Amino acid sequence: MHYSKLRISKDAASKLRALRQRTGLTPNLLCRIALMVSLEQGPLRDMHAPDEEGSEFNAYTLTGEYGALFAGMLRFVEEGAAPDRQLDDVALVGLLRGHIHRGVGMLSVRVRSALDVLTLIPEEAAA
Repeated sequence: MHYSKLRISKDAASKLRALRQRTGLTPNLLCRIALMVSLEQGPLRDMHAPDEEGSEFNAYTLTGEYGALFAGMLRFVEEGAAPDRQLDDVALVGLLRGHIHRGVGMLSVRVRSALDVLTLIPEEAAA
């Protein structure tokens, strides 16, 4: 998945500002967490694509050195283990925006402080 910049929705950008104030975490880290929370819920299916009127992130700022890992997880969730067809970069970037949008919405309800972020980590992973 190749992109240099990614613009998220206006709604997600607004929720990220509130989450940043509550947690002290930077928007790029919150987006990574949001992406993982959304991927855990499964594919987006017929979800409408969010607008692109919010904050813009450089690819490296958003995913860091783990860009290929995030892309692989996104592809696995959206295409399945044995895909009939592979999604192109344009579709994957749209799905990335969609997962960030969905995940930020979920975080905005579940996270009230930095400690709440820790509750998102399964006990098995924390051990």
